[in-house]
Amino acid sequence: PLRASFGWSNTATTWIFALSIFFLGVGAVIGGRWQDSVGPRTVTITGVVLWAVGYLAAGLGARMGPMWMYITYGVIGGLGLGMGYITPVATVTKWFPDMRGVGSGMVVMGFGLGAFFYNQIVPRIASFKAASAASAAFLKAKADPTTAASAVPLTPDQVQAILNVFIVSGIVFFVIGTICALLLNNPPDGYTVPGAKAAAASAGRSYTTAEMLQTPQFYLLWLMLFLNVTAGILVISNAVPIILELTNKAVAGTVSPATAGTAYGLVAIFNGLGRFFWGSVSERIGRNWAFVLIFGIQAVIFFILGGLTSLPTVLTCFAIVLLCYGGGFGTMPSFNADYFGTKYLGANYGAILTSWGVAGIVGPIFVAYVKDHLGSFAPALPYVGGMLVVAMILPFLTRKPADATAPVPAAA
Repeated sequence: PLRASFGWSNTATTWIFALSIFFLGVGAVIGGRWQDSVGPRTVTITGVVLWAVGYLAAGLGARMGPMWMYITYGVIGGLGLGMGYITPVATVTKWFPDMRGVGSGMVVMGFGLGAFFYNQIVPRIASFKAASAASAAFLKAKADPTTAASAVPLTPDQVQAILNVFIVSGIVFFVIGTICALLLNNPPDGYTVPGAKAAAASAGRSYTTAEMLQTPQFYLLWLMLFLNVTAGILVISNAVPIILELTNKAVAGTVSPATAGTAYGLVAIFNGLGRFFWGSVSERIGRNWAFVLIFGIQAVIFFILGGLTSLPTVLTCFAIVLLCYGGGFGTMPSFNADYFGTKYLGANYGAILTSWGVAGIVGPIFVAYVKDHLGSFAPALPYVGGMLVVAMILPFLTRKPADATAPVPAAA
């Protein structure tokens, strides 16, 4: 809709999304370190305010051009989103030392499901639905040389309907986010829960971020999350165009953009479900084996996806990729806590999440480059599959630091 409203290029709108993901990673680093010293509530409220301001400013000033959206939605909103994301993850891991995978998986499942329900609500708003349909018709007409001259641009009311989504979303996010932030608290010092597993989980050494950065394990975990996000975000950022390309190869027009968008909106729920599913699985089989399966399953999907043409089979593959994409986020917080402790988890996991920010740029830009130069998304898919096969080696190389289970010596 922004392309149709203001005539922006696909590259310009892609960078809005990419920057928001990159600064989410930056916000997670800032918020994680800050919440370790002041607690989660203050940091979360700050994140909610930045997030809401980013959306509001984007909706009010989008007519000023892509650069305005980069700053408001991308930088300001992204920073706020990162602060709001890291705090509940770090907090719940401290409250449930015996169920880190389940606890963190359930929390980040909310992030994925929130996106799913948001994408179910917005397209059903009558004014936005009409504006979105007009946008699709305009872009389709402009892409065809025989109809480009007669393409009907959006009316001012239709453009405003699109911008109102940003404005209303900012207000709603602020109200709900603030209420939730007020409920967050870290457990008291020395807190644990009964049971040998909990005692063992709580007794290990907690690394500072500086100490963590000196270990090879940090870089292995960072790379594992980076590769998983790169694969998943390639699908997320280009879902509808990829669906249309694959399903319309045999007979053009088999699947309409509206049908593709609706269908993807339904399978997007697996992004949320995967966070809880794989977080729970990792409690049973271990974090390392969970990531081996996450990478291996996706590798198979990316190798076969480019040859599929049936909408149900394409959607099934998308659902599996999203399940594994979300699974990386559901498993990595507990992976990080297992290796580096929970005392500095906010800052430590924030550092890990910079991989999300970098992947948020690399994934979309890579697939956009392939599309622009080869005219198709399909050639990129086997390369991603090969990348994931190589990624399967990383969990086997990743072992808990030798002194991670040693309690911190008492002060003299």
